[in-house]
Amino acid sequence: MQVIVIGTGIMGTGVLAGLIAERIPAVLLGRDAQRCASAVQKARELAARLGAKATVDAAPVEAGLIQTWSAWEHASIVIENVAEDLTLKQALFRDLDARVPAHIPLGSNSSSYGISKIAAGLATRGRMFGAHYFMPAEIVPLVEVVLGADSDAALARKVCELFTAMNKKPVLVKKDIAGFLANRMQHALMREALSLIDAGVASPEDVDLAVRYSFGFRYAAAGPILQKEISGWDTTLRAGTEIYPTLSNTATVPACLAERVAQGKIGMKSGEGFLKWTPEAIEAAKAEYERKLKAAFALL
Repeated sequence: MQVIVIGTGIMGTGVLAGLIAERIPAVLLGRDAQRCASAVQKARELAARLGAKATVDAAPVEAGLIQTWSAWEHASIVIENVAEDLTLKQALFRDLDARVPAHIPLGSNSSSYGISKIAAGLATRGRMFGAHYFMPAEIVPLVEVVLGADSDAALARKVCELFTAMNKKPVLVKKDIAGFLANRMQHALMREALSLIDAGVASPEDVDLAVRYSFGFRYAAAGPILQKEISGWDTTLRAGTEIYPTLSNTATVPACLAERVAQGKIGMKSGEGFLKWTPEAIEAAKAEYERKLKAAFALL
């Protein structure tokens, strides 16, 4: 197996780190040689922090420029991770459509744009899929393999097998809908959480505690369907009959979110969101977040 990763930003570097940790031959392609070299070094550092199975310096990694790369024939899959710009992604996929042998699957790690839009009108769009990772890509196991309007379903199942061989947990999303699978469920929860904060029902801190130490705690062991198989759907029906009519169904983002973004309070990046952040607090919180993710992954 050889995986070609396109993009030298956070997601591309994380995807590459996961491959290095598994000692899977990989190629990182970008538009600037210096940025490629820096991304490879960063990916090796991230892989080392994962407790990689072998010396990360020995992992087979190449780097090159997307403009001039021609050795596509050895690739098992190509995964795009460039900036979330639809025009940029469409231009890149037009180039890949012409240059990459037609039997090699092409995946986009876009979280905003469906593969149907990215691949629209391309001759080989049947081998193109969403390949959506979650940050941090080197730790979070899930990859959503999303079928576009013209994607080959049989090839998609082979793509899922490739991700399994990379030690990821692929799910097949059979329709190219906004948010795919996991983000739709995540945003449904976020809409209700922010609406509860807006209504003064609970503080942001208590919302986090309620999720982490109740159903979120259980979800590390069982997803929502299996958990209700255990507890009983009859209880879910009775509770849902009471709760569903009262849930937020707003089609716009809650005021507490819109107001903070308008004020530039976007979280750690600006030093304040719902919480205030010093550089030291940011470093400590991120380290603790990574530690807990790794512990959860070890259990899974």
